[in-house]
Amino acid sequence: MVGRCAGKVALVTGASRGGTGTAIAVRLAAEGADVAITARNLAGLEECRDRITALGRRCLVLPAEMADPQARGTLVERTTGELGPVDILVNSAATGGYKPFDQWSADELALMMQVNVWVPWQLMTQVIGSMRERSSGSIVNLTSFSGEYPPGPPFPINRPSKSGAAYGSSKAALNRLTIAVASECEGQGISVNALTPQAAIATPALMRAGGIDQVMFEPLETMAEAALALITGDPNVLTGRIAFSLQLLLELQQPVHDLHGRDLVDGWQPSDLRAAIDGQAANLASRGWNAPYDFHRRSSPTP
Repeated sequence: MVGRCAGKVALVTGASRGGTGTAIAVRLAAEGADVAITARNLAGLEECRDRITALGRRCLVLPAEMADPQARGTLVERTTGELGPVDILVNSAATGGYKPFDQWSADELALMMQVNVWVPWQLMTQVIGSMRERSSGSIVNLTSFSGEYPPGPPFPINRPSKSGAAYGSSKAALNRLTIAVASECEGQGISVNALTPQAAIATPALMRAGGIDQVMFEPLETMAEAALALITGDPNVLTGRIAFSLQLLLELQQPVHDLHGRDLVDGWQPSDLRAAIDGQAANLASRGWNAPYDFHRRSSPTP
């Protein structure tokens, strides 16, 4: 099978911890892309690089402090110089946390906005000119369910509702930014989307910590496959989405492969996803978040 990203160059942030960024970087390499990866952790980046080069693709390791505008300011230029113009940008780097809104310090909030909003904004600004010149490009910004409005009153009792002010606000800002950039790039051969995990992602860190709910989780492979679907979709149709991973895969009837693109992942194929989504929705409803995946935006009634 010819790789769907053959001849493409990707830049993926947050690819050093074996989680979503790493999974997407490896999946893109399996589809033929050369990949530049960036994060703070050099050892983790080198592990990701080894997985990419084992697939026969080039990989550029770019350690950087993502919260520092100067440190991240050369990422696109260095990627272009080593691998070629960026065809695919995946903004996966993020910082999070949950606590009441009045317990966040100014420095903590500034850090969160830098990593979760200004990094994607700056990198999109730096790649968009070249993408427009070539009338081709794909951008995916990783976002979160925490960016959604909790229904109420009465409000749900889970963390996104009761202690997600800071993280949720940063992701809501990223969602709005994503739609704005998609609108400004409409008809130019460039897709711009945000991708949300349907539930907690079974990352190595969460697995080690025992933090995976048996209902509210999904594997790394579904996130990587959903990102690939957005990247390789028709940019005139599949753009401007705040896409939820399992719902997107079900909509597109997209088979879910392992990160090498070889084997199908048992239990996570389109025929399995309706039950998984329904189970996750029921779990959230039990905590007071009814119809969690019906995204009717709050507004004043039409007069």
